[in-house]
Amino acid sequence: MRPFETYSPFVYALGRLEPRIPSLGVEKELAQATGRAETANLTDRQTMHAVLSDPQSRYLARHLCYVLTIEGIDSYVLRPRDPADYDLLVDAVGMSPRASDLHVVIGLRGPVAPPDLCNGLMLPVVAFDQVYAFDTDSLVAGLPKPDDVDEEPFRSASRELFDRVRQIADNAGSSDEHRALNYCAVRYAQIYANTAHAFASGLSLTAIETRPSRLSGSRNIQDVVFSYTHRMTDVTEKYFIRVDVTEVFPFLVTKLSPYYDR
Repeated sequence: MRPFETYSPFVYALGRLEPRIPSLGVEKELAQATGRAETANLTDRQTMHAVLSDPQSRYLARHLCYVLTIEGIDSYVLRPRDPADYDLLVDAVGMSPRASDLHVVIGLRGPVAPPDLCNGLMLPVVAFDQVYAFDTDSLVAGLPKPDDVDEEPFRSASRELFDRVRQIADNAGSSDEHRALNYCAVRYAQIYANTAHAFASGLSLTAIETRPSRLSGSRNIQDVVFSYTHRMTDVTEKYFIRVDVTEVFPFLVTKLSPYYDR
């Protein structure tokens, strides 16, 4: 753990949602429901989605196990805080998952799952408030491009920044620092424009750091700091955003501004 890293009961994670069959009984029941469904020309994943979406088989959605994998590692077992939100899980599973598909999970981290919940998988349970799917390519393509940056360099810079955020070590979206960073990655487009401008000016993205803000008091506020170093002069410029992570839903406190070490 880094010296300034702090943990809260909340989770704001980016990963891939995978439905798992927790027991032999559920497997047999799902097979019977599948046998009654029209599944010609569907893949296995599409077939599961079609069965779970059928009102007659919707009860099976409550008996599956939903696992969030982060960078290929099983990280959380997901359960809705409101039973009506099983629909969100079924919708998030999607009919045709692609390698670039990701899921955002926002919720409350609980204890480790009991062995019978997910076929012996011992992971923390996240009671989620929100879960939704998005396509990384669509996210990058939908970012507003600055007028003074060409299309291709901007999209390339944006994808590189998003990938850097996802690949930060131990980013499971459970620390205050990572929750703030993940929020910025999916909710604040200005960081992508700023990175594209930096690349166009001959700078490299050399660090992304998050630390408690000096303004933290009754609220938990994190500073997300982006460092860009000129490839010829080795001079570093820093910019930061303040994000409030006191509650389950983070929000922006201060827009992107120059950062000066004190």
